[in-house]
Amino acid sequence: MLHTPDGRYIVVRGRLWRATNPHLPEPQRVALVAALSDARRRLRGSAPREGRAQARRDVDAAKIGLGERGPVWWTDGAPDYNRKKMARNTPYAEWYARVATEVVRPDPEAPGMVSPTDRQQRVDHERSAPPIP
Repeated sequence: MLHTPDGRYIVVRGRLWRATNPHLPEPQRVALVAALSDARRRLRGSAPREGRAQARRDVDAAKIGLGERGPVWWTDGAPDYNRKKMARNTPYAEWYARVATEVVRPDPEAPGMVSPTDRQQRVDHERSAPPIP
């Protein structure tokens, strides 16, 4: 996972997402992550509308508790670029331009990797196979 040099954000597909507050006590962080995971599980499947609404509120509460939403957890007055900005359009642009070219890409020849060609051949084979009775 790519973090900005100040640790305030993670970068996902070029977009800044606020990182968890590193000053949270570990037991509190663990409890909030567990609550977040539980709430996200309740959003899967065919939960009733009321249950889904509560699960969304629980996700939001956990993310606020973790510092990923709501008031920023840093105290130097720096603005929040969470979810709104691509890294290239922020004060992190120069840093991101440098590190984005350094990010290690998976080696398609490495054991366990499936090339797009192999994947497509597998899909084509599965489509042409006779149905299982």
